[in-house]
Amino acid sequence: MSAICRPAPVGPETDAKGNPLPLARDAALFDAELRPHRSLSPRGFVLLMAGVCAISFTGGLAFWLAGAWPVVGFLGADVLLIYLAFRINYRRGRLFETLHLTRETLTVRRIWPGGQTRSWEFQPAWLQVDLPDPPRHDSPLVLRSHGRSLSIGSFLTKEERAEVAEALRAALLRARQACRPA
Repeated sequence: MSAICRPAPVGPETDAKGNPLPLARDAALFDAELRPHRSLSPRGFVLLMAGVCAISFTGGLAFWLAGAWPVVGFLGADVLLIYLAFRINYRRGRLFETLHLTRETLTVRRIWPGGQTRSWEFQPAWLQVDLPDPPRHDSPLVLRSHGRSLSIGSFLTKEERAEVAEALRAALLRARQACRPA
């Protein structure tokens, strides 16, 4: 699974007498790291490229011997394009997003492969987590608050987006309950 969702430890919820303890202002209620899934391992990539090269070399040799030597260049271009497509795919696979929820804020950080980072902050009391039910393949997971919206986890499967949405909704409920006066 690409989405790593876990409720953050918040410490003991009651004191020695069993009375509920107030949450610390900066105690983490939810932490998640969302990463794209890549099913082809680096070893698998090397084996795949070796197979593609072997097939292209064999086909190129057959065309060369038949006198159709210009075809060899196209077979070489095919190998190069397949290699470049996988390199681009692996680079995009290094994108990830983090979600950190405290009583006061939900912070979303998106880190691109080149190292650029962008952060957004939302107030948990007003935050809405929107995901159509049932989610479709192209259904976005959107956070909305005060007229702003942010789509997160676009690289996740529909099941993973649903899991993140459910876990985040539960954590937001805990955050809202922690904010209520006793």
